[in-house]
Amino acid sequence: MDILFNDITAITMEKSDPVLYNAFIGVTNGKICYIGKTRPKESIVREICGKNKVIMPSLINCHTHSPMSLLRGYSNDVKLKQWLFDDIFPAERKIDYDMAYIGAQLSIAEMIASGTTSMSDMYLGLPRIAEAVSEAGIKANLSNGILHFGDERCDFKTSKEYIETIEVVKEYHLKNHPLVKADASIHGEYTSSPDVWRQVIDFAKEYNLRMHIHLSESKDEHEDCKKRHGGLTPTQVFNKYELFDLPVMAAHGIYIEDCDIEILKNKNATIVHNPISNLKLASGIAPIHKTAASGVNIALGTDGMASNNSNDLFEEIKISCLLQKAICDDPTVIPAYQAIEMATVNGAIAQGRENECGKIKQGFDADIIMIDFDNERLTPSYDPISTIAYSSTGQDVCLTMCKGKILYENREFKTVDVEKVLFEARKIQDKLKRAT
Repeated sequence: MDILFNDITAITMEKSDPVLYNAFIGVTNGKICYIGKTRPKESIVREICGKNKVIMPSLINCHTHSPMSLLRGYSNDVKLKQWLFDDIFPAERKIDYDMAYIGAQLSIAEMIASGTTSMSDMYLGLPRIAEAVSEAGIKANLSNGILHFGDERCDFKTSKEYIETIEVVKEYHLKNHPLVKADASIHGEYTSSPDVWRQVIDFAKEYNLRMHIHLSESKDEHEDCKKRHGGLTPTQVFNKYELFDLPVMAAHGIYIEDCDIEILKNKNATIVHNPISNLKLASGIAPIHKTAASGVNIALGTDGMASNNSNDLFEEIKISCLLQKAICDDPTVIPAYQAIEMATVNGAIAQGRENECGKIKQGFDADIIMIDFDNERLTPSYDPISTIAYSSTGQDVCLTMCKGKILYENREFKTVDVEKVLFEARKIQDKLKRAT
């Protein structure tokens, strides 16, 4: 056995036995090979003491734009339309492939340190992001959302979005890379056109790709779509074009209606809830209590760092609970376990990884984090699940592992040269600064 965690509390995310106390968790060849209350008899290469520690599945960030860590704090306290079109899009035009690589590394380092080992990323510079992911040893579903404004016909296969995506499809996805998958992506209904949608949907079907989109993120986006399409919502419009015949991760879903929820449920789509980004941009609060109760899979995402400012998914777990309790006037809505489930089990479903990660389960990849409960914030703990959901932060993570490889331990990064990344990020900051 390569690694044995001993005397540890394990949050398994298995509903039949969600918490194990004084447990032993074994890892061999990148897989969880042993879960039990007694010490295994086989020889052990390394043993890690679990006293006052909690082990759980590592977190899955199902909607982010990782190179946007370079734009953290670039535009604040403005409305979504102004933020996107006046500030962010112009800044992004300055970001080249090498910058995207550094930005991805910066986000990945923050994710690793705060317990996330898989992301669904939508951004430009896909081949360099794939490189950063592979080097760091995390998992990722990578896409570049097509943008197409105006009435002129778009030949998708000549676009940079296609060129980048097909490279990742051929170099990683079709070769069954252990970490990197490619997704197809349409940025959103309001930033593209039906002609483009047809082409991207056909592309996704050809290569058996999942789809990653923005959906009903703002009230204007939702209502303007209905004006353009004879009363049809963005969900209804995309469904008309058969987009939901594919496995879809739909980020935000703030203004979805009952008819949309029915489509999403029937088509097994996922809504990715991004509460902090939505609050910062005053976009609204997604009704995930209602959507989840209807049977739609709900995962969690941070969105990009320009609209969140943190890659710490533990923040999203806590705020997703509290927001729904407040708007429903019901403290039983979105209990702690369900919120953690959105960041683990449901995220794995959204990424098409439900048979490899999201649980502490024998035979699954050893995508594991260890939380140090031996501190003033997490002591005492009467229920580790509620402690994780309501008290912990990414700073409590003391070990992060993906496929059995330790990426981060006791504040030391094993696969990312953080000092170099910070140095390069500061140089890029000087290039991206606004003219004054």
